[in-house]
Order: sequence, then structure tokens, then C-alpha cells
Amino acid sequence: MKRFWVLIVMVLLICRPVAVKPFEIIDEDLLVDQGGRKIRIKKPFGAIISLYGAHTENLFSLGLDTEIIGVTRHEDFPPQALQKPTFSYHDDPEKFLGARPDLVLIRPMIDRGYPQLVHRLEKSGIVVVSLQPGTVEDMYRYWQALGMLTGRHGRAIDMIARFRGAVEAFTSLAPLADRRKRVYFESIHGKMKTFSRDSMAIFALGTAGGINIAPDAIPSRGTNVANYGKERILSHAKGIDVYLAQVGTMNQVTISDINTESGFRAIRAVRNGEVYLVDERIVSRPTFRMLDGIYAIGKILYPDIYRDGAHRILENAGYP
Repeated sequence: MKRFWVLIVMVLLICRPVAVKPFEIIDEDLLVDQGGRKIRIKKPFGAIISLYGAHTENLFSLGLDTEIIGVTRHEDFPPQALQKPTFSYHDDPEKFLGARPDLVLIRPMIDRGYPQLVHRLEKSGIVVVSLQPGTVEDMYRYWQALGMLTGRHGRAIDMIARFRGAVEAFTSLAPLADRRKRVYFESIHGKMKTFSRDSMAIFALGTAGGINIAPDAIPSRGTNVANYGKERILSHAKGIDVYLAQVGTMNQVTISDINTESGFRAIRAVRNGEVYLVDERIVSRPTFRMLDGIYAIGKILYPDIYRDGAHRILENAGYP
């Protein structure tokens, strides 16, 4: 029961606004995070605790390992992260202080939800930086910011270049399709929510050649998820070729849940067996693995095209 309520709290926090304010890179050694902190980088930080899975994944992508001295309890990628000591924003501040980090990376929900922890860390001389990009363009700046903080700016620029190159290559495959598929992309089934049109998930869908049938979806309280509702979904029922749903912490849904949802038999994709689940970690997280998400969606939409060597795009991009 305790685990159930912890999960509910996590989902509620995730669905709150992803950014209080944008973060800024002022110059090569100065940035302003989403909590409004001005961070002057005098030297690379070398003892880092990451309290967000995307931070952890990106730090490893930048070639860091020994510099990472702590991660969250929910890490699952890359495998090296599983070997690190674990921390939580529920922990006593003394646990953090005992590890002697010089940088703790958080995201806005922690700033808002656990100000006492943040204040205690800062009062003890630990630099706290709050970052979480909401769009792909923000993601590029976010990677740069992580590179600045860790002395890996060159690696960050290289990540961006290779990611953009892969995106361009995937985009070039779409015109090869006889007809582009029209897609409804579900974010939260129980609330009938989709994604906002500038979200990472819709970017992944568009890059893979899918047409979002809900470009008019209005973001919910500044998040990347958007209210849509069953009535509006069903208004597109005859035109939905493929029904996609992210699956993970935010949306613990099954294909059966979608197929048996009241009224959903009217949806062409449901009737034709074109309902698919995609791991939320590769379509909604601001990491290099979004390329895996694009590839996964592409294989669903255009299996013939993606069967003929599309995996080479991933191979050419490589992981940092």
C-alpha cells in the first residue's frame, strides 16, 4: 500500500508544470537554471549526485562515470548507473552531506516540492542546479548546460550534431511511404490525454513520419501532456490509422485496456489491430535514446521502409 501511494505522488509531481521559467546559457561559464539561480562555473564539477534519470543518463553519455557519486533509486539505464549509491529527495539532508558532493542536479518539481532539502544543501555550500527541458530545442541547450557544468562542452556539442544528423536521416525516410499514417498518441489513458504539439513525443512521431491527429490539443498547466477527451478522440475515429500509447510510470496501460475502452471500437486503428505501446523513457525523456523512440515508432508505422537498413541510422549516430 505504501508503494502504491508513493507511485501516485510521483505521477502527480511528474504531471505538474515541467518548468517554472526557462533556463538560460549566458556565456561559456555562466548559466541561469529554472529555479532562477545564477551558476558561475569556475571549474568542472567532479562529485555529482543526480536526482533525475535523464540527468544521470546524459551524464554517462557525456563520458562521466567516476564523477557521478549518486543517482536515484529508480535508475535503470545505463547499466553502470545501477552500481552507484542511491539518493532520494525524501532522504535526510545529512545523507547528502555525508557523500560530499559539489553538485546536486535536480528538476523543477523537486525545487517546488522539497524546498527545505534544497535550502539545506545550498546552506552547506553545495551547488544545486534545477533543469528539465520541455522541447527538443530546449534539450539541445540542456545538453550544453550539462557539458558546461562538467567540463564536457565539446562532447555535448558532438551529441547535438550526431542527434540532429540522425533526425535528418530519419526524416528523409517518410517520403518513401505510399501514404503517411495518421496517429493518435496517448499520454495518459485514464484522463484521455495526449501530448502537446511541441512535446518531445510528438517530435519523435513527426520525425518518424507520422501525422499527429491532435495538433489542437491544449497543454495542461504548462506540462507536455494535453487534455483531449474521449469525445474529441472519437471525432477522429475513422481517420486514426494507428493508436500509439506511451507506457511507463505516467501511463500504466495495456493494449487490452485500449481495445476494450468504451466506444473505442469505433476507432479504425482499434478495429484493425493497429494499437501499440511505446516505452515512455525513449519518447518523453530528453536523452540521446529518443533516437530509439523514433526508430521504434518508424518500425510500427512503416515496417517495410524501416526493415531496409533504418537501423544503420542508429549505428551511424552511435551513443556518446
